[in-house]
Amino acid sequence: MRDHTGTEPDTPRLTKWLDGRLTRLGVTGVFARDCLLAAVLTVLTFVLLTVLFWIVAPEEGVSLDPTRAWLLVVICCAQAMLLCLRRVRPLLCLALVVGLQLPIIGLSLPEVSVRGIAGFVVAYTVGSLLPVRRALLAVGAVVVAESIGAAVLVTPDLLTAVAYISSSALTYASATVVGGYVATYRRYVELVRVRADEAIREQRTKVQAAIGAERSRMARELHDVAAHHLSGMVVQAAAVERLIDRDPAAAKAGVAWIRSQGKETLDNLRLVVGVLRGRPGHEGGDGAAPVPGLGMLDDLVRTAGNLAGPVEFVREGEHREVSPIADVALYRIAQESLSNARQHAPGAPARVVLRFEPRSVSLEVVNEPAAPRGVPAARTGGVGLVGMRERAQLIGATFTAGPTVAGGWSVTATLPTNGPAASRPREEAPA
Repeated sequence: MRDHTGTEPDTPRLTKWLDGRLTRLGVTGVFARDCLLAAVLTVLTFVLLTVLFWIVAPEEGVSLDPTRAWLLVVICCAQAMLLCLRRVRPLLCLALVVGLQLPIIGLSLPEVSVRGIAGFVVAYTVGSLLPVRRALLAVGAVVVAESIGAAVLVTPDLLTAVAYISSSALTYASATVVGGYVATYRRYVELVRVRADEAIREQRTKVQAAIGAERSRMARELHDVAAHHLSGMVVQAAAVERLIDRDPAAAKAGVAWIRSQGKETLDNLRLVVGVLRGRPGHEGGDGAAPVPGLGMLDDLVRTAGNLAGPVEFVREGEHREVSPIADVALYRIAQESLSNARQHAPGAPARVVLRFEPRSVSLEVVNEPAAPRGVPAARTGGVGLVGMRERAQLIGATFTAGPTVAGGWSVTATLPTNGPAASRPREEAPA
């Protein structure tokens, strides 16, 4: 859980400040920073031992041979210098520090027990870097080795031996436990941070998906409402342009129809905007417009037949209600299919078939080829088919679209249902 500079994530503010200062000074990497720590602790060890041996000890009536004192200072400083290996080779560093602790024990006086700072630091490092079991085994071996060395180097006195063993065990075990606790806490904090980041990313993904779905819904609604009516207005306008000189009365009737279609389109667009805004009381200008559904297929077929050619509507099976969202989706699919037929096969006959089968409701829109060659008119890669397919997926219906054998075009949406339960009351009502 460390980066290339050797620092822990989610560290305290002071540690972050120190990390920034060291980075600006060019002291980066685990080994470089441990070397700096070793140098600082070496100087601190030298100062502390000098004060202890030449100021504190004489005042307490303890005299120490200068040669022995200087040897202790040198060995303890060497211990501190070994800390440059504490993270790159923690077990080797621990072994070397303990190895230098044995001559320190041999040179120390019974009145003055010396233990360097390095032992605490390296034990803490072992506890923070290694697994708990491995760290405890290493520390146990160190305590045993140091205890045996103390028993060999010092006059075998039970009280003195117990004191050395207790001191060794307390030094290494306590530092190792603290290091393990700190490492566990840091891993926990990092795990919390990672989970928080994952939750944020998941939330952002959900938000983006919701935004995409809402955009698709808006695009479908606007396309279904605008494209159907505007395509009819374009066809009628072309007819008016041809009739304006030959038959002014028919041209006037066509203009009146275009005006009515324009008003209907505007009302439907207001309805869509009101629904998208979530303001049920603002759907239309003069009142709430009815939501289109399968019950309005007759009007849709009649309007399409008046515009672009004969459209046949066939209803098979006993009528039954479907869910409101499926009702609207099937209507929109029929509307878009007739609009496409009007654009790509103008004047060609079309047929709308609504089938109520025992386990499904099926809607099929088929148009004949516009030209005797039997090749459908050019079909551009617009958004009509995409919108119809999306609507079918939203209600769990299967959707197929493609050319027919005769050269026309067919669109079919089949919605699975739970059976004709809704139609049974109608059959049993007369009885």
